[in-house]
Amino acid sequence: MSSASVRFTTGLCRRATTSVPRTTTSQITQNTSSRAPGLRSLSTGPRRRPDARQPHNSIASRPTTTTTRPLSTTRPRLFADAADEAFDPQTVERESDEVDVCIVGGGPAGLAAAIRLKQLANEAGDDEFRVLLLEKAGELGAHILSGAVIQPDAIDELIPEWLAEDSESRFTGATPAGSDSMRFLTKKLAIPLPIPPQMHNHGNYIVSLNEFTKWLGERAEEVGVEVYPGFAASEVLYKPDGSVKGVATNDLGIARSGKPKDSFERGMEFHARITLFGEGCHGSLSKQVMKKFDLRSESQPQTYGLGIKEVWEIAPEKFKKGEIYHSMGYPLPADTYGGAWMYHFGDNLVSVGLVVALDYKNPWLSPYGEFQKLKQHPYYRSVLEGGKCISYGARALIEGGFQSIPKVAFPGGALIGDSAGFVNVPKVKGTHNAMKSGMLAAEATWTALKDSADEGSVFLYDYEDKLRSSSIWKELKEVRNMRPAFHTPLGIFGGIAYSGLEAFLFKGRVPWTLKHKVQDHATTKNADQCKKIEYPKPDGKISFDILTSVSRTGTNHEEDQPVHLQVRDWEKHTRETWPAFKGIENRFCPAGVYEYVDDASRPEGVRFQINAQNCIHCKTCDIKAPNQDINWQVPQGGEGPKYYMT
Repeated sequence: MSSASVRFTTGLCRRATTSVPRTTTSQITQNTSSRAPGLRSLSTGPRRRPDARQPHNSIASRPTTTTTRPLSTTRPRLFADAADEAFDPQTVERESDEVDVCIVGGGPAGLAAAIRLKQLANEAGDDEFRVLLLEKAGELGAHILSGAVIQPDAIDELIPEWLAEDSESRFTGATPAGSDSMRFLTKKLAIPLPIPPQMHNHGNYIVSLNEFTKWLGERAEEVGVEVYPGFAASEVLYKPDGSVKGVATNDLGIARSGKPKDSFERGMEFHARITLFGEGCHGSLSKQVMKKFDLRSESQPQTYGLGIKEVWEIAPEKFKKGEIYHSMGYPLPADTYGGAWMYHFGDNLVSVGLVVALDYKNPWLSPYGEFQKLKQHPYYRSVLEGGKCISYGARALIEGGFQSIPKVAFPGGALIGDSAGFVNVPKVKGTHNAMKSGMLAAEATWTALKDSADEGSVFLYDYEDKLRSSSIWKELKEVRNMRPAFHTPLGIFGGIAYSGLEAFLFKGRVPWTLKHKVQDHATTKNADQCKKIEYPKPDGKISFDILTSVSRTGTNHEEDQPVHLQVRDWEKHTRETWPAFKGIENRFCPAGVYEYVDDASRPEGVRFQINAQNCIHCKTCDIKAPNQDINWQVPQGGEGPKYYMT
């Protein structure tokens, strides 16, 4: 390991290039007056925001400290003629850095792992122990979205003074949970239901997970973690023996054609003895290591939901600080699993959202459209009416639970947080488990590296063992049958009945484990087998068109770059997907990325189009595409949504 004085210090400054999201299908014409500057319609020319967005806590803007190395403001040109068509970017050698531990993903799991590792190193007096964290967002928290009510067990253990009044660095955004309520909705009614024990929130806190993650990042830097936002890890590196060596970030300055531009910058390699993958749900690198090391050989298929959320500022007289509302039923069909929430937090703010299970059958269903219908229900509209929507976002989430947990350790690394899948769906929580898994992995990593005298590959056996004896394992095993109960022919009503028995009586003590039998994409029926769903036009006050919502995400992608939503053959995709599913991609995407444009010159009468600039990184397309021919990969570092209070 090199000394601190000669560690790699150059080439780490990246500025996110400003570009503009594009609109969705041509029918999106509502609320044009409320569009954010820079949004682009299919029928208009490009318009650009005048300000190049520089994250406030990006590397370039932070003062140099012992945890963030001095950085140059520009990278040297690597070759004379970047635009030379014959030039192959891969012929340019990548710069590299060596660290003890590299963590991919700056969410709660990755940050908890990083903080715990540096706590252990600092306690041991090892100032040279390097922990480096890479985050694809331009600033920590910018891609984070959740409900969110958090159970404080893990954060209490990691940073006991996180809410202490006498601590200058305390987190100030936590709203103590108040009373809970649960409703089953019909089109007009809200019928009270008993609240399962798992959903009681006494002692929990409502937070913006976006803000909480930013705060965790500050605590990580305080203890010595090297935090680098704006770096999109796009490749797993392997040693000759097949173990993980580290990761590489993607090249910058590649045109949409695949040719290098004058601004070309080769990606960078980060080599580590242990690499922890905390990318969240369905991470692009996590998918790769799962496949390479066959980590799902002993687990059932993972199943997912799509969470769609808005944050509203409501009238003060309607605000009930700390109140927590959940609902099931309307607007979702009886054969579709899902639920909604509304949390009152902060000062006159409510978080309102809907989760739709991605094993839904009807390709005409639009999770975004269902969410707009939800808000028009009297139960929700009565609170939102007269208020102002200030933020929007969407994200896929893990729902498989206990039986879908893969092996988490492999030679040279491990999966943590939702890269492995530790969400407790009946509890409607996962942050505490994500953080705890990161802490367990950190402790196992510290032990393994401390006890290993050589530089050979390391396997975190202790992490697998610690996980099975942890609160995570116990908690998820107890509720393992509640989510798959909704796969039965009895649908939502049978699932509710069985889940009630599990929650109040069985409590996981039954000798059987229900199964997730197929992957979500395989459940989709052909369009001609299902009833077409017509969604009402948005009113611009409670419900909104997709373009207006995307404008509230702060999404930016440079337009002239390779499309990060990879479809090998767009015409083949159209041929195989359009006749059967009639544009399902346009409906499952909550940001209007995909569309089929009428084109009489094509055999199917339509042309498939990807508006990648709109992508808010929810990963739904990678999960739900019926033929599994859409591969979500990271765009340039620093791009994507810039969420606010989500």
